[in-house]
Amino acid sequence: MRIIPAIDIIDGKCVRLTKGDYSTQKTYRDNPLDVAREFEEHGIAYLHLVDLDGAKSKHIVNHRVLKEIATKTSLKIDFGGGIKSDEDVRIAFDNGAAQITGGSIAQQQPALFKQWLASYGADKIILGADSHHRKIATNGWQQQSQEDVVDFIAAYGKVGIRYVICTDIAKDGMLEGPSIALYKEIIARTNIQLIASGGISSMEDLRTLQQIGCEGAIIGKAIYEGKIELKELRDFIIRN
Repeated sequence: MRIIPAIDIIDGKCVRLTKGDYSTQKTYRDNPLDVAREFEEHGIAYLHLVDLDGAKSKHIVNHRVLKEIATKTSLKIDFGGGIKSDEDVRIAFDNGAAQITGGSIAQQQPALFKQWLASYGADKIILGADSHHRKIATNGWQQQSQEDVVDFIAAYGKVGIRYVICTDIAKDGMLEGPSIALYKEIIARTNIQLIASGGISSMEDLRTLQQIGCEGAIIGKAIYEGKIELKELRDFIIRN
């Protein structure tokens, strides 16, 4: 299972939100590049970079942060937040993203998202499936649809999506453990590679996610709050 630390960006700084609520913003570091370099120094190869300004603005905002991390580290970056157009996709890849994550666009403009999937391939396009009470949420989690998250993922699995990042918003930033039951259901009902996100608070959570078959795990607040040490993640990577 891949270990994928998260860096969320507002105003060029490394922040975290709780349950996607912008009013809960907590700034951890002023320079995201320093954080990314620390991850790299501990043997981490992947990074989940989220443009929270972009998610709110509905277009990419923090592409310069993406470019700086991509050019000054060897991290393989999946980038999301505000990717709504062909131009946004071009900007993300031109600035060093290895993959992009589309969530809102996949729910609201499925034809366009499927076009990206056909053009760039399943290794480049990740489906973002963020939900609250099992219903897909969009636009920086500010809006909620009536579409069931497992049905949403299963439908995209049938048209070629390979990787899915699934966040249970109720768990995000709470440090109370991930949505194991939901992830088990997704793995049982689909043929996608599931990347778990939200609620991870301990190494035991990571071991459980690995045991149920998750392809990757995104870790954010647990790192910044010291619940999981980078040296523990390094050891996990070495052992696996």
